[in-house]
Amino acid sequence: MCGRVAPGNVAGMRVDEYAAQDATGIAELIRSGEVSAAEVYEAARAALDAVAPRLNATAAEPFEKPLEHNADGPFGGVPFAVKDLVCHIAGVPTRMGSRLTGPDGLTFGYDTELMARFRAAGLATMVQTTSPEMGFNANTEPLIHGSTRNPWNPGHSAGGSSGGSAALVAAGAVPVAHANDGGGSIRIPAGYNGLVGLKPTRGRVSLAPDAQEALYGFACEFAVTRTVRDAAALLDQVAGWVPGEKYRLPEPPRPFATEPERDPAALRIAVHTESWAGSEVDPDVAAAVDSVADTLADLGHRVERATPALDWAEFILANFRIWAGFLAESVHGVSQLSGLAPGPDTLEATVLAGYEYGRRLTAVDMGEALAIANRTSRELGRFHQEYDVLLTPTANTPAPPLGVLDANADLDHEAWTRKLFDIVTFTPLFNLTGAPALSLPLGVSSTGLPIGVQLAGDLCSEGMLLALGGQLERAVPWAGRRPGVWAGV
Repeated sequence: MCGRVAPGNVAGMRVDEYAAQDATGIAELIRSGEVSAAEVYEAARAALDAVAPRLNATAAEPFEKPLEHNADGPFGGVPFAVKDLVCHIAGVPTRMGSRLTGPDGLTFGYDTELMARFRAAGLATMVQTTSPEMGFNANTEPLIHGSTRNPWNPGHSAGGSSGGSAALVAAGAVPVAHANDGGGSIRIPAGYNGLVGLKPTRGRVSLAPDAQEALYGFACEFAVTRTVRDAAALLDQVAGWVPGEKYRLPEPPRPFATEPERDPAALRIAVHTESWAGSEVDPDVAAAVDSVADTLADLGHRVERATPALDWAEFILANFRIWAGFLAESVHGVSQLSGLAPGPDTLEATVLAGYEYGRRLTAVDMGEALAIANRTSRELGRFHQEYDVLLTPTANTPAPPLGVLDANADLDHEAWTRKLFDIVTFTPLFNLTGAPALSLPLGVSSTGLPIGVQLAGDLCSEGMLLALGGQLERAVPWAGRRPGVWAGV
């Protein structure tokens, strides 16, 4: 698919040199004149060509040249990829992982606000990445594209719903890529692929002009990165209020980019490794979290076992309804734009089941779901009066084999949602509450797969999480790890 340039020496920058850099490092090389943006792009294109056929992580052919961007921005000339969901590009078709968008996809005449900010930051968009249909999966194997594969083991899932972005970043094709998160869709693929995945506070990154909030406030936009400093620096560029927003958060006391450089004051950290759903947690995963807890204690933090009092039966009921309502409105809107009717020829089985479930919901049903969200948020707010951070696994297991989370399975909406949440129990809580959470690649399984560890804080605590993430990155560095599918080889 992308066989234009073989990996090896590229004038000005070798592919292995390119693939080893994070976005901040590449931007510094370009600014210093050590390499040109054109030379970086040639190395990036060779890297993409090397790994894309093995990962199936691109939703369309790469653009002939990087999309227009601000060359003088802080990330001027840094190669980038955009997930083919929510964040859309003027004049470029979007398919949302779905046949319902039609053979040519849906094309909008304008950038979303986030895409405009990516351009202003200087990010040079090369390609769109794969997503499961409507983002409703912790895996990326949509019928429209096929299986996106994990670069650490191509027989395993890259996660979802930002699996395509995570696979390309982990494999060295791009140093950073757009992602979004409605139940863990930034953090889960970050954990499965050995990356940094920050879910910001609700309202931190704008969804303008298309929406004031997405998934009834559960979903947010951002990115997956290889380093904490990249997540922090990029958040400075894309966060911020837009007129007409539903939420207006206070400005941070200092730039996010400064946070990973400092060690935070001693924090009160709660550790929890048992599934709130009662489902299995892999022993390697629990051991990785326990190891991080020991490291945090050694760094001077107060660490103890504790958990919010989460009523899982209520929590999952709210998610049945919130996700179904989202699917009903999303499928209806896409159908209106494409002219295609929802059905088994245009939607995968579990998405169709969710759409039909959502159409049957009443205003009272949704009111009850939002009341559960309120009670749960109040409990988490109470918990954070005692603890600054909740430390958990990112997902219950390392990346599962391909096919385990098949969205075209013959399951009703409740059975499918329950199956998802049994495997990724720890991330959805922070979508419901809107609080920030950060997945870090701090563990490795006995089979060599990455293990993500999640740090969650109270609303607007991204600065604290990034500072703690930077401290852990220094204490337990991961920069030298390389997956089997790696552009620099």
